[in-house]
Amino acid sequence: MDLETPIEKLPRVGPSFQKKLHKLGIKTIGDLLFHFPHRYEDFSRFSPIAKVKVGDQVSILGKILEIENTKTWKKRMILTEAIVVDKTGSLRVVWFNQPYLINVLKKGDLVCLAGKVSLGEGGIYLSSPAFEKISEKELKSLKAKLLHTGRLVPVYPETEGLSSKWLRVILRPLVVRFLKILPDPLPEKILKKYKLLPFKKALWQIHFPDSLRLAKKAKERFAFEELFLISLLILRERQKLAKERAIPVPLNLSLVKRFVKSLPFELTESQKKAAWQILKDLEKERPMNRLLEGDVGSGKTVVAAIAALNVVKAGYRVAMMAPTEVLAKQHYKTLKELLEKFGVEIGLLTGKEKKIEKADIIVGTHALIQDKVKLENLALVIVDEQHRFGVKQRASLVKQSANKSKLKIPHLLSMTATPIPRTLALTVYGDLDLSLLTEIPKGRKKVITKVILPEERRRAYGFIRKEVKKGRQVFVICPRIEPEKENEKKTSLAEMKAVKEEYEKLSKEVFPEFKVYYLHGRMKNKEKEEIMEKFKKGEIDILVSTSVVEVGIDVPNATVMMIEGAERFGLAQLHQFRGRVGRGKYQSFCFLFTNSSAKKTQKRLEALLTSENGFALAEKDLEIRGPGDFSGTRQWGIPDLAMASLKDIFLVEKAREAAKEILEEDPKLKKYPVLKERLEKFKQKIHLE
Repeated sequence: MDLETPIEKLPRVGPSFQKKLHKLGIKTIGDLLFHFPHRYEDFSRFSPIAKVKVGDQVSILGKILEIENTKTWKKRMILTEAIVVDKTGSLRVVWFNQPYLINVLKKGDLVCLAGKVSLGEGGIYLSSPAFEKISEKELKSLKAKLLHTGRLVPVYPETEGLSSKWLRVILRPLVVRFLKILPDPLPEKILKKYKLLPFKKALWQIHFPDSLRLAKKAKERFAFEELFLISLLILRERQKLAKERAIPVPLNLSLVKRFVKSLPFELTESQKKAAWQILKDLEKERPMNRLLEGDVGSGKTVVAAIAALNVVKAGYRVAMMAPTEVLAKQHYKTLKELLEKFGVEIGLLTGKEKKIEKADIIVGTHALIQDKVKLENLALVIVDEQHRFGVKQRASLVKQSANKSKLKIPHLLSMTATPIPRTLALTVYGDLDLSLLTEIPKGRKKVITKVILPEERRRAYGFIRKEVKKGRQVFVICPRIEPEKENEKKTSLAEMKAVKEEYEKLSKEVFPEFKVYYLHGRMKNKEKEEIMEKFKKGEIDILVSTSVVEVGIDVPNATVMMIEGAERFGLAQLHQFRGRVGRGKYQSFCFLFTNSSAKKTQKRLEALLTSENGFALAEKDLEIRGPGDFSGTRQWGIPDLAMASLKDIFLVEKAREAAKEILEEDPKLKKYPVLKERLEKFKQKIHLE
């Protein structure tokens, strides 16, 4: 039996439990061993019965004096009531709706109970405690025997029908067994330098800790390990890339100056800086691997156009990949407007359209990476909203376009409007050079943002009505439904229901005089794109949607962004929604509707009123809500512990420093076979996009 052994080979894991474990992503013994508790119940304080007080969370050791099932007077609930005694007194114990306990616990049994002391009509009682039966012999080594009581008790991520109690019973013998055979993947010098717990001690202490301090140290060790492995993978990719060769594209400064002069607006300082960084990268023989990150509307496409023009006029081709047809067509149109006067041919390749003959720049969707598409003489690949594409897809585009005879690969420029906190950039994008667009182009009006409480709703609707009557358009975003890890289908159904309900309310009760449409994630792509196209053409007044509203879609006539249940979204995502409006000449507005009067919610939403900077908001979002809620992060496949640790910049930097140190000393990890093997297995389990 090893870490790759399927869980069905374990005793007590039949088909029903296999299914439940699979819902939690647990398919092998290794998955189970590394399914860590997310918190601990502190039942380590034993108390004599005579000293327990209401509100105490305690463990008691005593004998069952009597036990029986009774029905409440409404006959809706069965109570299992017991009297437990020790040398100091007696205590009533009550379990709710667990009648089977009468067959498990008998009069005269010696038990350890752990739970909260409550107060009811019959006086104080221990409410639905965890229990363990103890034999007289086991009293001498009680600490070693206890699993659910009398200690820090691990509470695991669960699913219906799979409790932490069951997981504890399955896990303890497994942990004991594997502690004897599993080597530590972290090199000894890394453990010492960063004062980390050795693997065996950490594995025991994370599952069955002796103290909260040791549980924390164990968690830190495994978080470090995951961040360290991610850093190793990313830095190795960087090393590989450094060995590759690209076509060096000389900088034609007079051409770039002519292009900048031809623009109907002035470039911002950060656009100039980013364009310069990209143009200087293109001059090198080492392939560029740069991420251009900027808020919605910060002018990333213009920067990309400068690079594309320089490449085309040097005699090479450019490919630009977008995640959807709507976005691909938008880029096609923008590049045509910007570059046509410079004699640049722009092509379009999507599922439906193919206009690429003689094109210097080919804009497309996933259709670009089909085997039959051959992109000759390609020197630059631009990928928009790159976190929407997998590494394999990007690699495929680069590979199929590589110049076979000279074995040269194109330069890569990725673009994203998702503001990425520093820790996430270091971890997930550590193989990329970063260019930031931190300003909004001049002349663009600031979007007026307001938090709308229930009593202000009517007035806000009145204002929106006036805007539509002026000929403007409105986005309505429905509240985010918390994703159910084990059932994404249920989540998307719930989101669809929320959209349809909002659509019914707005189209029939609030704005019956306007053309209201809706959009949700369960629609076919073709249908979504048709609706977005109608909205862009002004054939729809109000569009009700889930957070599926396409990144970067430009509707200059839309001036109102109305967000229902705003408290359920992260700041970074709310900021992105806000960026969908304010893209034209009209004053735009963002209304954050909330039913929550909680101070924390108000304070969080007010951060949007005072800040226009997506990067600052992304950092704040990470700080307040944590990375699991950060827009798009779930797609990256980062393990939960590493994801949670992205809040800790010091841990991220330490892990990265350790990875650099090991790779500088031993790039192929020959001295560290255990680490090398762990890295290969880790690589198969995650995907960094």
